[in-house]
Amino acid sequence: MTQQQNELPELQILASDLEFPEGPVALRDGSVVVAEIAGQKLKRIHPDGTVTVVAVLGGGPNGVAIGPDGAYYVCNNGGNEYRKGHTGTLGPAKDYNGGYVQRVDPASGEVRKLYTHCGEHRLNAPNDIVFDTQGGFYFTDFGKRHARYRDHGGIYYAQPDGSSIKEVAFPLLTPNGIGLSPDGRTLYVSETETSRVWAYDVLAPGQLSKQGFPSPNGGRLVCGLPGFQRFDSLAIDALGNICVATLMTGHITVIAPDGHVVRQVKLPDVYPTNICFGGPDLRTAFITLSGVGQVAAARWPEPGLRLNYNA
Repeated sequence: MTQQQNELPELQILASDLEFPEGPVALRDGSVVVAEIAGQKLKRIHPDGTVTVVAVLGGGPNGVAIGPDGAYYVCNNGGNEYRKGHTGTLGPAKDYNGGYVQRVDPASGEVRKLYTHCGEHRLNAPNDIVFDTQGGFYFTDFGKRHARYRDHGGIYYAQPDGSSIKEVAFPLLTPNGIGLSPDGRTLYVSETETSRVWAYDVLAPGQLSKQGFPSPNGGRLVCGLPGFQRFDSLAIDALGNICVATLMTGHITVIAPDGHVVRQVKLPDVYPTNICFGGPDLRTAFITLSGVGQVAAARWPEPGLRLNYNA
């Protein structure tokens, strides 16, 4: 596994004093929408640096994506208790009653719960989300960590009108980031505690090809990192590389589809949690630095992949 380590040049801090920022979405006017997991809000960082509240979401809003109707779709983990001044959680919030997926109207800020269950099974901690070209979305459920046990995680596929949801892969151990390849034929998922990226061939919308034993989750292993590194959310670049926010070592790890590490880009925080791409040429990387409560921007070596329906 060859890799190159790089310092990230000219890191620009766009916003500070955020409460565990996650789920950045770059808009074409230069603004960035982010979720605050601990702050329980969806916020917009404008090009002039002002920050406004789009909606109050409750729980623990995490991954965000724009749907075909222009609304924001939010994965909400249902809420956690946090150590003061620390990103680590003490377990579910006292009022935790499961996780859910929300729809937010960008104009009015109206919030609606779309999904709390898949069939008879309650969603535990929805985490990250990506839309396909057919208008449906895949999302990860991280699974909730309790005092003495942890729920299994999984991958789901749902429609944005709230009409259908189905489980497409289960169980996974702390599935976090999720993204589609440029041709839409491969779904990538990162696991936090295993520091692994898995791939699934997409046979049809919401239908994944599964591998048998010894795969623990039906996916094929793309890459796993050694040592104490933990994967968070991810984005795909225009070349098809998987750019994964990497906790503890404080990197964005860029992984080629064949599994080799292209580079690890060092950041000034051990808790970078997510990355997205924007700007006129999609070569501006927006990165959430959750440990220090900031959102940063930097010029990226390759353009990012334009997400479906991003305005």
